[in-house]
Amino acid sequence: MARVVVEVMPKAEILDPQGQAIVGALGRLGFPGVSDVRQGKRFELELDGSVTDAELETIAESLLANTVIEDWKVVRVS
Repeated sequence: MARVVVEVMPKAEILDPQGQAIVGALGRLGFPGVSDVRQGKRFELELDGSVTDAELETIAESLLANTVIEDWKVVRVS
């Protein structure tokens, strides 16, 4: 059984209000050294059969990420 992780992050040019809220909260909590945070999503998929890289790309692009505003990356864990 294989495991892959699909990491989805806002594109660099897209404002990340959740990340900015985290930066503000960290400063208020006494961690002023953090200047930027980008919040994303992580999906872990367990694969029973042989799913091809092309199929994983289709899954990421059509279901897991909004490709207009998000970038994604597939990482094979095992």
